[in-house]
Amino acid sequence: MQRVRLNLIVVLVFFSSLLASIVMAETTGDATVSSEAKVHIVYTEKPTDEEPKTYHLRTVSSALGSEEAANDALIYSYREAASGFSAKLTPEQVAEISKQPGVIQVVPSQTYQLHKPVGGASMLS
Repeated sequence: MQRVRLNLIVVLVFFSSLLASIVMAETTGDATVSSEAKVHIVYTEKPTDEEPKTYHLRTVSSALGSEEAANDALIYSYREAASGFSAKLTPEQVAEISKQPGVIQVVPSQTYQLHKPVGGASMLS
């Protein structure tokens, strides 16, 4: 069981690192840093003694300072394929949450569009 868990963590970290590399390669190098809250995916160890959402709220609360702020920031708790959550966080909050026990990695959420219509027209018409 521990070997499966370790393999899952290794795969999760590998894909997260790959995603982070892609995101970094696509950034424009803009030197301005925004303090605006943006959605991040926070990968955590799988909780063993409590429900995932409770664990995720506790982790966010520790970083943000209150349960109310955590409830406002938390968007979704992942439980099946990965353990973690998405939350709207400022750069300062990302730095703080990265220090929390059980947090493996924090990456910005990205939306990728596989195909874009050429010239705004549908390819099927």
